[in-house]
Amino acid sequence: MDALQLVALVAASTAVAGIARRTPVPAPLLLVAVGLAAAYVPGVPDYTLDPHIVLPLILPPLLYTAAVESSYLDLRANIRPVALLSVGYVLFATVAVGWLAYVLVPDLPLTAALVLGAVVAPPDAVAATAIARKLGLPHRITTILQGESLVNDATAITAYKVALAAAVGEGISWSGGLGEFALAAVGGIGVGLVLMVPIHWLRTHLREALLQNTLSLLIPFVAYAAAEEVGASGVLAVVVVGLFLGHKNWQVDFATRLQEEAVWRMVAFVLESAVFALIGLQLPFVVQGLGPYGIAEAAWYAAGVFVFVVVVRFVWVFPATFLPRALSARVREREPGVDWKAPVIVGWAGMRGVVSLAIAFSIPVVSGGVAFPARNLVLFLTFTTVIGTLVVQGLTLPPLIRALKLPGRDRVQETLAEAQAQSEASRAAEDRLDALLADERNTLPGPLADRLRTVMERRRNAVWERLGTVNEITGETVDDTYRRLAREMIDAEREVFVQLRDARRIDDEMMRTLLRRLDLEEAAAYREETG
Repeated sequence: MDALQLVALVAASTAVAGIARRTPVPAPLLLVAVGLAAAYVPGVPDYTLDPHIVLPLILPPLLYTAAVESSYLDLRANIRPVALLSVGYVLFATVAVGWLAYVLVPDLPLTAALVLGAVVAPPDAVAATAIARKLGLPHRITTILQGESLVNDATAITAYKVALAAAVGEGISWSGGLGEFALAAVGGIGVGLVLMVPIHWLRTHLREALLQNTLSLLIPFVAYAAAEEVGASGVLAVVVVGLFLGHKNWQVDFATRLQEEAVWRMVAFVLESAVFALIGLQLPFVVQGLGPYGIAEAAWYAAGVFVFVVVVRFVWVFPATFLPRALSARVREREPGVDWKAPVIVGWAGMRGVVSLAIAFSIPVVSGGVAFPARNLVLFLTFTTVIGTLVVQGLTLPPLIRALKLPGRDRVQETLAEAQAQSEASRAAEDRLDALLADERNTLPGPLADRLRTVMERRRNAVWERLGTVNEITGETVDDTYRRLAREMIDAEREVFVQLRDARRIDDEMMRTLLRRLDLEEAAAYREETG
């Protein structure tokens, strides 16, 4: 892939993702569909998915952004269901799908079938969590899906390495496989624990936001590479570091947080868009490489594997949801009760993604002088499973959620909690201001002191006003009107600065300085709207 092809891929995929934001169709599904169609358009370059790029260069930043935005406290509170899905389910699916493929496909060795099972085992929750947030699913379900997606890739990659070693005749034993799994898990967590404190120290001691954000862009790659270098799980190392830094993010200065949020949103948007487009573009390669298997024969195998992958998730999710509650009084006390609807949603949100394809493409044609059996068929079955789950489950998940009528997030209670928190913080700020102004060293003219109190009072009242009445004509709350008028005033100032620059009464450097001040004021005025 040359530079022009890469630019074309990024430009086209981001354009499609931008269009998807204006439609009810989730962006991942539209990107995959467009990629499938574009794969056979004359003149479209061949985009081959390279696992040496996806795993070390695309997976770490996507995992890091998800980990930073996740809640360590929420994940800790839901550690049991998250662990059962991200570790237990992945191993169960590896064995179950592998057994089915072994029975279904003639002459397919069991070890090769287990490689397929490991490859298609981990769901990619990017699309599922996007749908969950958009439709306002209960917070606990969203947290469980996010937590599963953070760890399950590490489980699947390790299971794949063990199965691959057995498939190419490296004579690995069950004890050896368990040892490798333990090394990957413990080592990955250990590397993350070692790195997270010094990295956080650097983030809090670098004084320039530009340097801090440069460091931020390097963090996931450093963590991943360091863990992989010692034979541990780079995925777990990135997740541990990301969770810790996200939990401690409040200790970093505001300029870094503002820049970092914007930078990582852009990075995640571009990478996710390109990744889902790449999935669709792989169709010609997997079809052409079928070799001795006819397309009709392979299609029957693909249908069987797809259906079984969907069924196996439900076979695991329902017992994993209800058995611990039935067997343990402690689980019943600590965790909220659930009905059958929540596991139905979690079970159906098992869409596979780019990690499965990247692992499949990394299967060597020949390893240690031994050819991997039925490699092309494994690639085809992986591709059809990924596409099938994305299209079938992705398109039906929103109507399923609506049909089940799960209780959504209580916006009134959330706003009330936000208002109460802001009220307590404002009282603390007011006490602090009174104490500071009592000191002669902090003497301020009356209007300036009043301005500090006014700003603080507006922060306190803004959230409460969202619970109150609205303007009968515009439908706005008082705070909405305040922010709209503030923007109108700022726009008027901005126009004057530009006119003065055009008239050569101020230069461009001065105009940029003045506009930056207005930008910061506008960002402060609209912080609730963009948060």
